[in-house]
Amino acid sequence: MSKFMLRELNGNDVAVADEAIDGLEGALRGNLLTPASDGYDEARALWNAMIDRHPSLIARCAGPADVATAVRFAREHGLLVAVRGGGHNIAGNATCDGGLVIDLSAMRSVRIDAKQRTARVEAGCTLADVDHETQAISLATPLGINSTTGISGLTLGGGFGWLSRRYGLTVDNLLSADVVTAAGEHVTADATRNPDLFWGIRGGGGNFGVVTSFEFQLHPVGPTVLSGLIVHPFEDAKNVLHEFRSFTASAPDDLSVWTVLRKAPPLPFLPAEWHGREVVILAAFWAGADHAEGERVLAPLRAYGTPIADVVGPHPYAGWQQAFDPLLTPGSRNYWKSHDFKKLSDGAIDTIIEYANRLPGPQCEIFIAHLGGAVNRVPADATAYPHRDIEYVMNVHTRWEDPGRDDSLVGWARSLFDATAPHATGGVYVNFMPADETARVPSAYGPNLDRLTALKRKYDPDNLFRLNQNIRV
Repeated sequence: MSKFMLRELNGNDVAVADEAIDGLEGALRGNLLTPASDGYDEARALWNAMIDRHPSLIARCAGPADVATAVRFAREHGLLVAVRGGGHNIAGNATCDGGLVIDLSAMRSVRIDAKQRTARVEAGCTLADVDHETQAISLATPLGINSTTGISGLTLGGGFGWLSRRYGLTVDNLLSADVVTAAGEHVTADATRNPDLFWGIRGGGGNFGVVTSFEFQLHPVGPTVLSGLIVHPFEDAKNVLHEFRSFTASAPDDLSVWTVLRKAPPLPFLPAEWHGREVVILAAFWAGADHAEGERVLAPLRAYGTPIADVVGPHPYAGWQQAFDPLLTPGSRNYWKSHDFKKLSDGAIDTIIEYANRLPGPQCEIFIAHLGGAVNRVPADATAYPHRDIEYVMNVHTRWEDPGRDDSLVGWARSLFDATAPHATGGVYVNFMPADETARVPSAYGPNLDRLTALKRKYDPDNLFRLNQNIRV
């Protein structure tokens, strides 16, 4: 009787009989892939090419029953298990070496209730899948800013984007979720059913089970929104960032302005002589229905300085959600570092400009998101996501192709992170943490860590779901 080798939770390899593997395959409505299967390499690949792992099994689930079957199989055999949604997570926790990957990417149904303004979204969906369906009736919920991001990881970590100042985080708009627990049981979590679990999955990551579908509250948005970019020369960076700070300090909730420092990509509205040169980009979004009011509010920012280009205007909301996709295509090497700020001090601005003046590559950037608004009107203990008193999030994106440059680009990002740390809160958005930041887990969960630890002990005492920013018991 032949044996199939699989990685256990303790790191050892265990022989599993072919009959057991065949039984798992036969119990799935979806597909079970091994390293010998057609399509295995495509199925194991993640968005971040720095993550190159080889699971022994990939269960491509077709529905919640498949997920429960795979979880019970992993539990029975004590296997290392990873859960994959969109596979976009920077840390690469959606896969593993030698273990079992529970792949949700085929579960992509979106069902809209137009009367109740809700969406039931399966866990394999991307943000583009959700926007495609909700925008058909001019509705939306706060999501991220890159449409190829998976809905599961985004939501479980908190989730923020262009609509967040107006409508809160993604988790603030989560009404319920269907979850397969570590025991392989199907449960629903909402305000009245398993409310402790509902609290935990709203920012506590994938620590407590596999969410198979989410129910979101929707809001009137689009189909056309006021949005666009204002691009300034880098020589004006200090003045532009000071203006950004001053302008956002009194911005209404309907307005979001983020800033990006990077080398200009070859955008068609930029003069060719600016392509590849350092620039400061202001990305503006008005969530309100009254575009004339948005134009009035944005007028002072658009009048400031001497921009290279200003393409703020009416755009399809779904198109704006995809505007930055070309800068984040899969297959490149990526490393991020992130800080939360209550304010942008002069020292923080000076340091950011210093490092932006020596960007290590054409795909590297520093972006600063302005939050606050509705996000900060939720108590810190209302959801597992705790960072309800910050105004800005900085994320340092390093991105390149050549593995030989790993040390220099990672080193630049870490150096910038260290230099800006004195100006930051010490907290961090869990979805922006790379694989080497496990020591920052307490900072990510902040004052909610003890409650999350108790919840982990209840729902996953054996830490089956450990490939995440893990809460240890």
